[in-house]
Amino acid sequence: MGENFDYKTAPDPAMMGDPSGPEPSRRGFLFWLGAALNAIVGLAIAVPVVGYIISPWKSGGWQKWTPLGNADKYPKGQTRLTSYVNPFRTPWDGYTADTPCYVRRMPSGDFTVFAINCTHLGCPVRWFPESNLFMCPCHGGVYYADGSHAAGPPPRGLYTYETRIKNGELQIKAGRLPTLQQSA
Repeated sequence: MGENFDYKTAPDPAMMGDPSGPEPSRRGFLFWLGAALNAIVGLAIAVPVVGYIISPWKSGGWQKWTPLGNADKYPKGQTRLTSYVNPFRTPWDGYTADTPCYVRRMPSGDFTVFAINCTHLGCPVRWFPESNLFMCPCHGGVYYADGSHAAGPPPRGLYTYETRIKNGELQIKAGRLPTLQQSA
């Protein structure tokens, strides 16, 4: 190689940086790399959780007035099955965002909207106009036309939605299913 090169002389100190600091170790590098990756994963998990927790306060709660259509399409003295689109749907909900309910219009013109779920275990009840009863196929729960408990294991009557008429349109407060916890 070169006869003028001296292997014993140190390289130029300006090229080396500050020699007084400790030399970085592999263990230290891997520790900080692992800590950074854990922080990134923690943020990826925390952002949706925090968004889920804050969402009800930002949007005014888990319930929103939702239209069921023109009030005149429900004849007086009859109960009709209808559905609404859950106001808190997500893109991957698909058809499950279409939530069925029963609309009963009293002869006086007042409305009662029932959740389709049995209060026993949540099975979907069916309306039988011949007998004026709601019946649950799962365990034999029976409800009168006004939604009150008639027979079987259900502990109470059907859950009802809060209703209002606005500009001739029937609306319910929808989102989370109506239960006893909401009335408390």
